[in-house]
Amino acid sequence: MDGIIVINKPKGCTSHDIVYKIKKITKKKVGHTGTLDPLAQGVLPILIGKGTLLSKYLINHDKTYETKIQLGKRTRFSR
Repeated sequence: MDGIIVINKPKGCTSHDIVYKIKKITKKKVGHTGTLDPLAQGVLPILIGKGTLLSKYLINHDKTYETKIQLGKRTRFSR
């Protein structure tokens, strides 16, 4: 298997966690085109096998991030 797959990374795991799982399944070289924060959910393009050669074309492009915030909510990170 060579190419690019797009994963909707859930909150709570790292980009590295996703790469590790896919590498374990495919037994191929695997990479991604940008790290998402563990607390973020979103699109994570994964490059597999010969698809990793495309990273130089994908990694340096502008990216757009959309976020939703709720003011006044306390989290474990609040002080």
